[in-house]
Amino acid sequence: MAAVAAPGGTAAAAEPPWSDGPAADRISVAGGRFTDGHGREVVLRGFNVSGEVKLAEYGGLPFADTADARKSAQAMRGLTGANSVRFLLSWAHAEPEPGKVDEEYLRKATEQMRAFLDAGIRIYPDFHQDLYSRYVFDKDSWYSGDGAPEWVVKAGGYPKESCGICVHWGQNITQNPAVQDATRDFWKNRALQTSAGTVRVQDAFLATAEKTMAYLAGRLTADEFARVVGFDPYNEPYAGRYDNGQSSRAWEKDVLWPFYEKFRARMDAAGWDDKPAFVEPNLFWNSNIDFQRQEGGLLDVGAIGSRYVFNTHFYDQKAISGVFMPGKAQDGQYATDFATVRDRASALGTTAVVSEYGHPLTGFTSDKAPTVVKGLYQALDSRLSGATWWSKAAASGPVLSANQWQWDLYNGRHHEAMNGNPDKILNAGDAWNDEDLSAVRLDDTGAAVLRQDTRLLDRLYPSAVAGRTLAFTFEDRSRDGSTTLSWDRVPSSLPNVARLVGSGRYGMLVWRQNGSTEAPTELHLPRDFDSATTTVVSDLGTVTGPPAYTAHGHTADHPVATAAESGGTDARRLLLSAPPGAGTLHYALVADGTATPSAELRAAAQRELSAWAQAAGFPN
Repeated sequence: MAAVAAPGGTAAAAEPPWSDGPAADRISVAGGRFTDGHGREVVLRGFNVSGEVKLAEYGGLPFADTADARKSAQAMRGLTGANSVRFLLSWAHAEPEPGKVDEEYLRKATEQMRAFLDAGIRIYPDFHQDLYSRYVFDKDSWYSGDGAPEWVVKAGGYPKESCGICVHWGQNITQNPAVQDATRDFWKNRALQTSAGTVRVQDAFLATAEKTMAYLAGRLTADEFARVVGFDPYNEPYAGRYDNGQSSRAWEKDVLWPFYEKFRARMDAAGWDDKPAFVEPNLFWNSNIDFQRQEGGLLDVGAIGSRYVFNTHFYDQKAISGVFMPGKAQDGQYATDFATVRDRASALGTTAVVSEYGHPLTGFTSDKAPTVVKGLYQALDSRLSGATWWSKAAASGPVLSANQWQWDLYNGRHHEAMNGNPDKILNAGDAWNDEDLSAVRLDDTGAAVLRQDTRLLDRLYPSAVAGRTLAFTFEDRSRDGSTTLSWDRVPSSLPNVARLVGSGRYGMLVWRQNGSTEAPTELHLPRDFDSATTTVVSDLGTVTGPPAYTAHGHTADHPVATAAESGGTDARRLLLSAPPGAGTLHYALVADGTATPSAELRAAAQRELSAWAQAAGFPN
């Protein structure tokens, strides 16, 4: 484990905090939140690994080999502090023939998963599909898909695919008859005549999913399997075609939800009974373009509880279109969209994860990416705009778990024969339907580097909270070109806090303590928060240059300290250790201010924040 520099240049103790290990790794759902084995509230943050699974280039695997997977995992952990990935899998490669699972594919996939688990990153696998299958499309098509095996499509006998007048690949979902028919057949569990006899298509998928989950449970060690959070059954579900008189809402209730119940039973049979299913609603339920939006969000399935997670995606289609949002994203732009996600999860009696979001990094709307992605992270952190956070912090709400699309180590370096056509070799971007959203690439030396502002992607966030998060915000001061984006300014009513923060980045966390755990609250510290000048102002104490975490038993030597993140990279975290006291209100301001503040300034800021926290109206 990498040592962490402490004040005065001494090296931090390499011994990890007592709270690390299986209890911290084990994630479940309780009280509408992800929680670990210590009873702490957990936030999952990271990326999708990866769109390479959509390609044939490396056989439906995210990486060419395990070495690249390990390189990628270490880079992700070190460069962004990510603690989770949505790990894509391919049904087409897992079941290349009816009823026959390719164990060599599963072996390679398991080894690549292990690379992330070893780096301290939790995973939840996803059998990914887009436009049902690549085999729906002709070799000269403008578009491609991924998902179902070739034998499924051949047995379906679908019409020649055509999207008509389409300006985006996603229009195939509702305009391409072949995609629509094939998708509908899946939900209808159509009986197909194959070389192995009659096979019902949805049953075949469920059987392969169960075998895959059983394989993973049997090949991963107990400690590794503890870091597998759950499973995403089906990416971006849509009916294909609705029955006459059927609404999107009725389809969710009568077709989609019964499928999830079947998948849940398969999870239980495969030894995943203590892990939740990450279930997605109708793809179009939360679109921000009115004519795309369809009623849904699992409105009629009742309280689904702790065995399921409400799992959704969000892309700003207005911004991506270049037509419906001509300018840049603004402070608070996505607050309403993400409040809807929080509210649906709460109504369902569970927690939420936004398992895809992002914005193109090349193309005619790529200039919006810095503000759009900043706005998305802002809305994941809080229900509030920056302009209202300090005055209405009690309404901030839970911090959402989320995985950005995507993390593709080979971005811009692909060699993909589109739809198997050797005359259409794709190299640029993500090499799939003209997309280019990867947050990472390899530079000329072969090192992994971020393609977006480090301040935007390597974020302060509360990874484990010993209690219930009441409010959180992070002003990353990321940049749009040469312009620094400052959306969450400390108000003039807190002059000493404003002086301490200066023009630097800061985060503010408010939580109410859970008296049942001795484990500390943890926040990921961005890589370039200077160890010597990082300042923490909390009811637990104030310090500039927090010391390395040490403890006697379960009692921390310092209430505010730092430690290396698990996984052997140089990523760091802040640990806040509170004395026993169920229900106690705590706060912590974490800043990388422009100047080292005096003890007097820290004390003055502490007095201001204590008064603010007591007057803010946080619930008991």
